[in-house]
Parts: sequence; C-alpha cells; structure tokens
Amino acid sequence: MVFSSIIFLFFFLPLVLGVYFIAPGIKLKNIVLLILSLLFYAWGEGELVLLMILSSIFNYLIGLWIDRHRSSSLPVFIGVLGNLLALIYFKYVGLIASAIDAIIGTNINNGIDIHLPIGISFFTFQSISYIVDLKRGHAPVQKNPIRLMLYISLFPQLLAGPIVRYTQIAAELEYRKHSLSEFIAGAKRFCLGLAKKVLIANVVGDIANTIFEMPAGEWYYATTWFAVLAYTIHMYFDFSGYSDMAIGLGRMFGFKFPENFNYPYIARSIKEFWQRWHITLSSWFKDYLYIPLGGNRKGKLRTYINLCIVFFTTGMWHGGTWNFVIWGLVYGFFLIVERIGFDRVLARFRIFSHVYVLLIVSLNMVFFVLTDFSLAMEFFRSMILPASREGGFLLSDILTREYLSIFIVGAILSVPIRPTILSWKAKLSSKAILVSWDYATSVFYMALLVLSALSIASSTYNPFIYFRF
Repeated sequence: MVFSSIIFLFFFLPLVLGVYFIAPGIKLKNIVLLILSLLFYAWGEGELVLLMILSSIFNYLIGLWIDRHRSSSLPVFIGVLGNLLALIYFKYVGLIASAIDAIIGTNINNGIDIHLPIGISFFTFQSISYIVDLKRGHAPVQKNPIRLMLYISLFPQLLAGPIVRYTQIAAELEYRKHSLSEFIAGAKRFCLGLAKKVLIANVVGDIANTIFEMPAGEWYYATTWFAVLAYTIHMYFDFSGYSDMAIGLGRMFGFKFPENFNYPYIARSIKEFWQRWHITLSSWFKDYLYIPLGGNRKGKLRTYINLCIVFFTTGMWHGGTWNFVIWGLVYGFFLIVERIGFDRVLARFRIFSHVYVLLIVSLNMVFFVLTDFSLAMEFFRSMILPASREGGFLLSDILTREYLSIFIVGAILSVPIRPTILSWKAKLSSKAILVSWDYATSVFYMALLVLSALSIASSTYNPFIYFRF
C-alpha cells in the first residue's frame, strides 16, 4: 500500500487516526499502531509480514542478551550477522549466483527466484542500529517487546525511510505528547510531500522513463540529455516527497523523525551532496561503517580505501545488481578526487562547482535506471554522438507543454525557496497578518491534497522508486 493511493488516503489513514486517537493511554495507542502497521505491511507483502515479526523477536532477544552480558561481544556479533544474513538471502543471492556462474560457467542464477520484501533494507538497518547502540551504551535496552516491534514496524517510515535510529524515538515509544498544532503541522507536511510525489515526480518521471525505455536505436542526443535531467528531478521529488509524508505522518502520531533531505542539488561538492541527500543513510554508514573502519584517522591511503568500501556498500544497499555497485563507486571516486585537492578548485569557482555536482549526479542516474551495463554505455554514447542517431525520436516529438512546465517547476522548487519564505514569515510582527498567513497556507495545503487526489484518481503511473530497496 503506497501513501499516494486512494485506499491509503481515504480508507486506511482515516481508520488508523480514528482508532489511534480513540484508544486511551500510550500503551493501548502503541498496540493499535503496531497491529495496523503489521496490517499495512501485510497488505502488500502478505505472509512476509512474518519475516518482520521474526526480525522483531530476534532483535528483542539479542537486546536482552547484550544487556545481560555487557562485557561480551558475541551477542552483538550474532545480532548483526543475523540481520545481515536475512538481507543477503533476500537481496543478494541472485548477485552472488550470477558471479559464481560467470566464474565457473554454471547456470545457478536461472533457478533462483526470491521475492524481495519491500523495505527490508530500511528495517534491517534500523535493527542493526538498535543493537549496536545498545552495545555502545548509547541506547537503553527495550524490555517491552511491543515497543521494540513498533519501532521496527512503524508504518510511516517502514517502506522507504527515513532510517530512524532507536535513540531518536526511544523516549517517544514510552511517552509522547499529542496536540492539535503538531497534528496540523504534520498534516501540512504530509500534503506537501504528497504533492511533490504526485504533481511533480510522477509527471516528470513518466516522460523520463518513456525515454529510457525506448529501443537503443531510437535514442537521440537531446532526448537523452533531457531524460537524465528529468530523472534527476523525478528522483528528488519522489524520494524527498515520501520522506516528507513519512515525517508528517510521524508528527501526527507524536513522533519526530529525522530530516532526510536538505536541497541536495544546491551542493557545491559531492561531499556536500551526500550531506544533503538521503541524510539518514549517509549518517548511518558514517557512524556504523566508516568510523569503525578508521574513518580518516589512519592516513590518506586508508581513508581512500574506507571511502571506497563505504560507497561500494552504499551501492550494494540500493540493489543486488552490478549497476548499483558502479553507481556507488562513482561517488566514492569523486569523493577521493575532492579530498586529493579538487575541493580547493570547487571552493574558488562557485558556478562551476554547482554545474560539476549536477553533472555528476545526473549522469550517474543512468546506472540507477539501466541495470544492463552495455545498455547504459549505449545511452552515454547517444548523449555525445548526435550524428549517429538519425531517425531517433526528437525531444519535440514527446515533450508536451505540460511536461515542460512541470519540469521547470520542479527545477525551481529544487532550490530553497520555501525556507526563504518561512524566514520572511518569522520576521512578521503583525498578528492580523500572521492569522491571515495561517488561513492562506491551510487553504493552500488543502488545495494540494485535493489536486493530488484528483491526479491519483486519473493516473496509472504511481511508483515509488525506493520501495524496491
């Protein structure tokens, strides 16, 4: 069940809100949220909800084991290994089998057909953060299995993040405040995310995917360039839109989830880009992989190796195919180049630094979309060899005024216009103006909700990119 669906917006969400706020006391509210979160997951994944339940029980028992044997590293080792083995089985067996096939000439991969549970990468990383932080003494052990199971399965951020660490909501699992102002703020954030997803990401993504799905011989250089730029806009509004909806839903139920995006396309280096893009994932890898490997504390060569390991793993996290490995290593390569000294060049030339980041991010999207390496190389060739693409579709053949308008709106809203407007509001002192502002914004968000619902009802294109991770 996706957030941008009629059944979620007008059936499931009202049901959850109604039962949740009728339920007295935080204990009963937690039980209501847990049951409905499991139903939410079972709606799309069926019996695989048992995997999440077993994962919750496993990590609950591991947490108790760690708490009782603080001096031993065995329980945390078993806990991390158990979580990773489940992830490897469901996500990477096919990749491992294909590598074996390539090395020894077998045909193992053709007989493997394992369904990938939606969101497994997200709830696995959350589980690992719980047991590692518990071992480090950063988090208290959770002795109530309902609370830990709710942390792992909480439906707003269950399928595509943000990755919420146990320490960030441990107190709210036991006690949280509910207020009308917080609920309204959460609802507005949800409506904003829904509009970003439905009114911008879906529209721009439709034309981008239409171009990517064309036969290679029909790609034309201007068309391919527009495709990568459109997909770059699509990716940001799709994923950040989901994060906004998740954060808004969490706030409606009294949880404060971490921010996941901070206008990444205004970054002036790849390093800064990853400080602004999928923030909860990059910070997770920093704290649980990069720093334990030694970070930048063991010399330049070791730092470069650690960066390669982290971004190889980042690519693998996104998918069990080699194109994602390449996608991750491209970022690792440019991070190393910047550390060697290119960062000083970027600091001197502001416009160049922005173009450099957007160029790397946009071109790297090709590996994100096209899983076949040879097809990706053919796409790149189409971008630089216009004369070899006679007879291909011209951009004017498929680009309508609506698509172009939404693309331009998406490009404009990729820069921090909203924070600027909110900063202007903060300077207002007139009570009458502030009241008028609140009424106007309420009408605006309601209009976004209505327009989004109408768009959902009339459209068949409504995927969430990060659900496959």
